[in-house]
Amino acid sequence: MKKFSLILAGLGIAAAAVPAAAIAAPAPHFASYQGGWQNINARQAKLEARINQGIRSGSLTRAEAARLRAQFRDLNRLEARYRASRPGLTLAERRDLDRRFDALSARIRFEKHDRQGYRGR
Repeated sequence: MKKFSLILAGLGIAAAAVPAAAIAAPAPHFASYQGGWQNINARQAKLEARINQGIRSGSLTRAEAARLRAQFRDLNRLEARYRASRPGLTLAERRDLDRRFDALSARIRFEKHDRQGYRGR
């Protein structure tokens, strides 16, 4: 009987500890989940790094890089205007920025892979 009560107590402790451990663990790759947001500053840094890498590798021409950087600066100015507005950055504005960042990312990808860089010349 004593063995049975020890096993039952051990199972009770284990059952109580499992949900607490699951709550304490952070969600992996939060931005990859549907509806998850990636930090705007991190996203801007990644886009700028991709443009710089394209210039270094020769997959972007000077004209392509200048156009992409101008679009990138326009997005930064738009974000600053959104943040300076009275309620701050709203959800709708965040969605608009996210859509625009997606479009710029696609343009960077296209320009880097269009075979117009310096490497082949």
